[in-house]
Amino acid sequence: MHKKIGVIWGDCASKEIVAQALSVLEAIEKKYGHEFEYTKILMGGEAIDEMGEPLPQSQLNLCLEQDSVLLGAIGGPKWEGLPGHLRPEKGLLKLREGMGLYANNRPAKIWPQLSEASPLKKEIVDQGIDFIIVRELIGGAYFGKHELYEIDGEKIAMDTMPYSEHEIERIGKIAFETAQKRNKKLCMVDKHNVLETSRLWASVFDRLKEQYPDVEYSTMFVDNAAMQICKNPSQFDVIVTENLFGDILSDEASEITGSIGMIPSSSLGETSNGLYEPIHGSAPDIAGKDVINPIACILSAAMMLRYSFDMSKEADDIEQAVDSVLTKGYRTADMMSEGMKQVGTKEMGALIRKEIESC
Repeated sequence: MHKKIGVIWGDCASKEIVAQALSVLEAIEKKYGHEFEYTKILMGGEAIDEMGEPLPQSQLNLCLEQDSVLLGAIGGPKWEGLPGHLRPEKGLLKLREGMGLYANNRPAKIWPQLSEASPLKKEIVDQGIDFIIVRELIGGAYFGKHELYEIDGEKIAMDTMPYSEHEIERIGKIAFETAQKRNKKLCMVDKHNVLETSRLWASVFDRLKEQYPDVEYSTMFVDNAAMQICKNPSQFDVIVTENLFGDILSDEASEITGSIGMIPSSSLGETSNGLYEPIHGSAPDIAGKDVINPIACILSAAMMLRYSFDMSKEADDIEQAVDSVLTKGYRTADMMSEGMKQVGTKEMGALIRKEIESC
C-alpha cells in the first residue's frame, strides 16, 4: 500500500525522535510491503527561521495534500521573544484549523513496566490507568475573540468561549464512537452550573446519548474531574470535553502515567488525514545529547497507521515491540529506575525496530 506522509521534523530535540519514528516505519514498510512517501514540511521555529512565519500557506497546502502528517515537537527559547503572531505555537493552531482537525485523542495509559514511576500511590495505580481524553480542538476560548481595552485608564482583558451546536455534536459523535470501540463508558466534563457554553454542551449530549444506548453516559464538573483523575483514574474509559478544559486535563493525565515521553496523540477531523504527535515539547535543554525518549513519537506513528491508514496489525506490531523492549528492562533517562538498563534515543529506536523485524 502506498501512503503519503507529511513530516514536520520540528525544533530542538524533536528531530532526534522523528528520525527514530521514521526508522520504525521503514521496518513496517519492509515487513508488510508498504511504500511510505515522505514530504518534509516546515512549521514552528524552523519555518520562522527559513520562511519568516510559523506556518506559511505553502506548507499548510502541503499538509492538505498528504494522507497524514507526523509531527515531532515545536518551539524553544530561541523564539520566545517574538510577537504573539510569530510564535511557533501559532503555527500549530493554524495547522489544526487549516486541516479541520477538531478532535484531539490523547490516551492516558500506564505501561505495567513503568508503574513504579507514577506519582500516584501504588494502590491507585494497581487498579489500572487506561483511558482516553477526546478534546475539542478548534473552538472555544482559544479560537474566540480576544480583547484588551481601557476604561477610565484601567486595562481590561476579555476572552470569549464560543461554541455552536454543530461543533459540539461532531466532537460528541467522535467521543461516543470511541467509547463503543473501548469499554462503552463516556464521561462528558463541563461546568454547566456556571457557563452557558457548558449548558449547551450538556443539552447537545443529552440528545446525542439516545443514539448510543450501548454506551454508559455520565457528566462531571471539570474541577471534580481534575481531582478524580488523580484519586481514582480507573473509573474512566473515555472523557470528552471542550478545548480549554481538555488542554489542562490531558496534561494532568499524562503526568500520572510515569513519563510524559510515553504519550502519543492524534488529531482528526472529517477525513482520515490526521496529525499525529507526541504530547511533550521540543526539549531544548537536551537537544543533540541522544537523551530524549523517542517512544511517544514512535507510538504516534503507530496511531497514524491504525486510525488514518487502517493498518491495525502494523500498529499492533509497533506497540508490542515497545512492550517487549520495556519488559527487557531498557529505559531512557526520563523513566530510568534501579535495576534497569539505560539507553539513548538512537539505541531505544534501534531496539524497537529490531523487535519488529524479529517478530
